[in-house]
Amino acid sequence: MAYQFSYSSLEEYHTLGYTVFRQILPPSLITDLRKVTDKAREIARERSGDQAQRLQPVSAYDLDQGPFQDYADLPELVDAIARVLSPRHRHGSRDLFGVLLDPGELPWCTAWHRDWRDNMSGLDIAMWERSIGDANLFNQVNCALYEDNCTWVVPGSHMRLDTAEEKASFPQGAIPGPKLDGLTYEERERAGLDYCRSMPGAARLCLDAGDFALYRNTLWHLGNYAPHLKRATLHDSADTPEFAEWRRQAQETRKSA
Repeated sequence: MAYQFSYSSLEEYHTLGYTVFRQILPPSLITDLRKVTDKAREIARERSGDQAQRLQPVSAYDLDQGPFQDYADLPELVDAIARVLSPRHRHGSRDLFGVLLDPGELPWCTAWHRDWRDNMSGLDIAMWERSIGDANLFNQVNCALYEDNCTWVVPGSHMRLDTAEEKASFPQGAIPGPKLDGLTYEERERAGLDYCRSMPGAARLCLDAGDFALYRNTLWHLGNYAPHLKRATLHDSADTPEFAEWRRQAQETRKSA
């Protein structure tokens, strides 16, 4: 069935912090993107080893850019983003987005985090806190080319600071990931899953091939991956000039700190 926009996406985006445009990529585009991301996986592992889980930005590598341009120009996708956000929010800048991949050897799980606040050293945290409600900023994308249940989120956490219960989960302040060293493959699987479920209110974001998840990266979220689950997910942004300027200011503040 061809994708049809639903205004429920607006409510989901504002209340949950994410929405999914189900089956919005046509099968022919999925085919083309799978072929080019297979090459991306090869390049990532040649450069960074079998555990490499990302190649970014796609424009920096010897990849056929045609399918990525088709993804950027897809009319249904451009329209859906414009309806939920604005016509000024554009996805598909190949100088920004990359491909998220399955690890080649062992399961892996990132730490729970909110982007920028938790993964950019020296960031002015007050600047981030003042900005979390601005819809021009922090709009991120996972567009799945295979079934992808790797991402976990805390729905509704995008518009608020940490709760007392969330702070109690990480009493040291810094947010460590699960302890995986020395574990067998299956033990790493279990440890990652237990860690995902340890966050109050955590929920798995389930995507099928051709689904496009638009979400606020101010959400609590993480990725939990395993080699036996093939992954090629376009990791993108619905970008704006305001977000480009925010990133520039964040870098300047960081340098002068």
